[in-house]
Amino acid sequence: MSGRYFSQASFDFLSELAANNNRDWFNEHKQLYEDTIRTPALALITDMADELPLVSPHFLALPKKVGGSLMRVYRDTRFGKDKTPYKTNIGIQFRHEAGKDVHAPGFYLHIEPDGCFVGAGIWRPDSAALGKIRDAIVEKGDTWKKVSRDKGFNGKYGLSGETLVNSPRGYPRDHPLLADLKRKDFIAISEITEKMVTSKRMMSQVIERYKLAGPYMKFLCNALELRY
Repeated sequence: MSGRYFSQASFDFLSELAANNNRDWFNEHKQLYEDTIRTPALALITDMADELPLVSPHFLALPKKVGGSLMRVYRDTRFGKDKTPYKTNIGIQFRHEAGKDVHAPGFYLHIEPDGCFVGAGIWRPDSAALGKIRDAIVEKGDTWKKVSRDKGFNGKYGLSGETLVNSPRGYPRDHPLLADLKRKDFIAISEITEKMVTSKRMMSQVIERYKLAGPYMKFLCNALELRY
């Protein structure tokens, strides 16, 4: 059932967490995190389980506190210079049923003060998956151009992520789709407003954005020999 999930209090909590990103503050405000962030996020994911099949039956909405669609609030601080312990955004990934981690094809929702967006695609695919996508672009260039250059899709989405400096090994340097072949990520980003996030129509509007990205996601799934 659609309804309002997040409120201004959700954004206020994230802003305060950004200003007080330490364990003592978080532990003191853990109930506020539950009330304004995790509980509404899990409610949204629960309702999304009924709506996602309208986009594709092969993407999962798993309303679990750990190991489901809601991404952990705890940051992995082992490898980066930033040692702050908590993420200051809400990240929700509706992953393909065949996926095992964040590198799987998925639809995404990112909620953060002054930075909300939905996403579709695959982030940092491994070398085998990346090769399959690049081969599909070479072999089905017209289809790729149709789904990635579609006016309706481009009106809401922009392709994002890292790219190689040079042409990838094994592909011609003068290929007409070289810019796409150089991509290391195949993610499409569509910005949304905080007003949309806090509205009663939030879920239906997110579903519409996902539907708009359907042909793009279908191309990627076909390249990876996954059902869409």
